[in-house]
Amino acid sequence: MSARLLGAVALAALLSACATAPAPQALPPAQRAQAEARLDAREAALRPVLDWSMSGRVAVSIGRDGGSGRLEWRQRADGYTAELSAPITRQGWRLSAGPTGARLEGLEGGPRTGPDAGALLLETTGWYLPMSALADWARGLRAASAGPARVEFDAHGRLAVLQQDGWQIRYEWPDAASGEGVELPRRIDARHDDGMREARVKLMVDAWQGAAGDAASGG
Repeated sequence: MSARLLGAVALAALLSACATAPAPQALPPAQRAQAEARLDAREAALRPVLDWSMSGRVAVSIGRDGGSGRLEWRQRADGYTAELSAPITRQGWRLSAGPTGARLEGLEGGPRTGPDAGALLLETTGWYLPMSALADWARGLRAASAGPARVEFDAHGRLAVLQQDGWQIRYEWPDAASGEGVELPRRIDARHDDGMREARVKLMVDAWQGAAGDAASGG
């Protein structure tokens, strides 16, 4: 299955639709300290939540190639399942990952398996996604599986930019907090540029379930 076939006609529209994340702010030291403390508190509240799901739309590009479709993510304590489908082309795949490795279904020639989900996806589809960190980054957390991180905040003290493991992730949050659970991002824009080619992942979340202890809409 070629990445170009997964709804590539909708890629440009989806990329442009979520290109207006608020700019990070240079907060005064006291406000930055408060923002960092809130980020620590968010992570302490969200990391123990190991059973949750997310649905939305995703666009992926690497160099001049890319595609887009609907994403259904189901997280469990021992792994996750990510399903991507493109209604226009009626194609899709299902990636499952856990302690014993990863399995990708929906490919011509049958399922493929491998020890690493990200490497398996890149090898079979040409898509470069940070699978080991995506569950954390999508929820606005520094990835436990990656190295040191740098963060920037918006004027409201919310996470605006996260740089970790060679990726830069920009966040857009709901216009107003729901008052239930912990606020979750509604859009992320992740980029990785190694000087030879740029990989980009855009995620627009339509709904969260259980990710903060309560159901919440991504807006």
